[in-house]
Amino acid sequence: MILLQEKRYAQPVPCPYLEGRVFVQEYFFAEGLDEEEFDWFLIRGWRRFGRFFFRPACPGCRACTPVRLDVQGIVPTPSQKRVMRKNRETRVVSAPLQYDDRLFDLYSRHSLKFGDDDRDRSDFEETYFQRAVPSFQTEYYIGEQLGAVGFIDVSSSGFSSVYFSYDPRFSPLSLGTFSILKESELVRDGGLSWYYLGYYIEECPRMAYKGKFHPRQFYNWDRECWEDG
Repeated sequence: MILLQEKRYAQPVPCPYLEGRVFVQEYFFAEGLDEEEFDWFLIRGWRRFGRFFFRPACPGCRACTPVRLDVQGIVPTPSQKRVMRKNRETRVVSAPLQYDDRLFDLYSRHSLKFGDDDRDRSDFEETYFQRAVPSFQTEYYIGEQLGAVGFIDVSSSGFSSVYFSYDPRFSPLSLGTFSILKESELVRDGGLSWYYLGYYIEECPRMAYKGKFHPRQFYNWDRECWEDG
């Protein structure tokens, strides 16, 4: 690991997830982590965008809870099985990280759907294509059309979903749910145990989908361990 900057705390800002709360991040910049080094941080609640590694450190709040799926035990619910059937013809391709204008265009359409105006091409490249840890991308094709893309980090214990975006034209296919099921299969096929979904906030509707998959574990910030949930 090449540490580019020591750990620091960001200035408090309004919470983007829960109204009326303050958001503070602990962070550092690094590159060149191997799978074992990245696993050490991942199992302690850290995530990363590009060379920026972060975890919440909000005063008096532990609402952002890391969640991971036990891929060996996943049993799709009836609604998830319907999503799998809808995507019988969806083709999933795993590929090395490689910028392509098609990916940025898809990301921009996805961002517009959710009211996000931050669509800068250079930021997109820096955020998702920096090889700070072992990583790859997943591409989802409906016929010959690129329908979605996922960015995945790899540790010695599992995969971590960095970000997933889809073309809103394919919303009826529920590609977000489909991606979690398919990428969990990739973890299992690779002989690993966990699929990390990032942070879950029970009171935040935008994150409700993460609560629909089992079996899972949540990270207990106070006890510094993972617990079944």
